[in-house]
Amino acid sequence: MPIDITRLTQAQPFQPAGHHGVGPVHLFGGKDYDGAVTTALSHYLPGGRADMSPVPAETLYVVLTGTLTLDSEGDTHDLHPLDAVRLTTGTLRSVENRTNLPASMLVIRPNTAAGQADKTVEARS
Repeated sequence: MPIDITRLTQAQPFQPAGHHGVGPVHLFGGKDYDGAVTTALSHYLPGGRADMSPVPAETLYVVLTGTLTLDSEGDTHDLHPLDAVRLTTGTLRSVENRTNLPASMLVIRPNTAAGQADKTVEARS
């Protein structure tokens, strides 16, 4: 299939470890997803946060609405709509909505599960 469309009504909710007051959905990703890149839409309620932890793979954040505070390795940044951040593999970060309004952002990263599946297929060949 040359194109793959996910309607927001079809997006699958999930709950990543260390996230509190965050309602993410997979636009592309989740169980049995074999694409090279995952995309999640994360909705942060006021006070919602992702605990300090290393990102598992290079990750892009794009804030869509609201303000989110990113803490990374001693630096703190307030991110506003259409601000974008690139985090390299293993970068320690936390994200928090310190405002009284909801905030949303896209989270884009390689699908490491698909990469493992490709390596498994190559190993069997």
